[in-house]
Amino acid sequence: MTLYALKPRLQDLLRPLARGLADSRITANQITLATAIGSAVVAMIVIQASEMRWVFLLLPVWLLLRMGLNAIDGMLAREHRQLSHLGCYLNELCDVVSDAALYAPIAMVEPFGLLGIALVIFLAALTELAGILGQAVGASRRYDGPLGKGDRALVFGALGFWIGIGAPLPEWLAWMVPAMAVLLVVTVVNRVRAGLREVAAKTC
Repeated sequence: MTLYALKPRLQDLLRPLARGLADSRITANQITLATAIGSAVVAMIVIQASEMRWVFLLLPVWLLLRMGLNAIDGMLAREHRQLSHLGCYLNELCDVVSDAALYAPIAMVEPFGLLGIALVIFLAALTELAGILGQAVGASRRYDGPLGKGDRALVFGALGFWIGIGAPLPEWLAWMVPAMAVLLVVTVVNRVRAGLREVAAKTC
């Protein structure tokens, strides 16, 4: 069970907005690119001003907005006849770029550190690759947890909020990074195993 399971409810709330954007000739690919660019801009602002802890409040705000934009671009593609091969590439690539950009500012804060956050960014990208490869072997795009994109957004959004309000950051919080790394490895394994089970079920 991951936050991905809540996506249908979010889509129901945002469907009128998606319909309005489609009527205004806004495309899914434009939303996807704008979201990635916005993520990079937010990350650069936070990194450049990281000595002012309140600026980290931009992370939870943007991560929440990004979740909505991701739902909207998916609805535009599926429900308004905007599906395209280019859109598939942009969707996956921009998600990985956005994740990397938005996780990076946490490395500026002790006790987290550059190497640990870099490892989390790498493993997060690996989970998405494992999910995509399900389609390559004849399964569906896999979104298995325990630490999918939505769950990671919740964790990093909470960290950004905690840092932004000036709350204390005890040394034991450094253990969050290796814990996330372990959960990401489990996520990769779960997505591979689920994809293989799905393919095996189809061939039986």
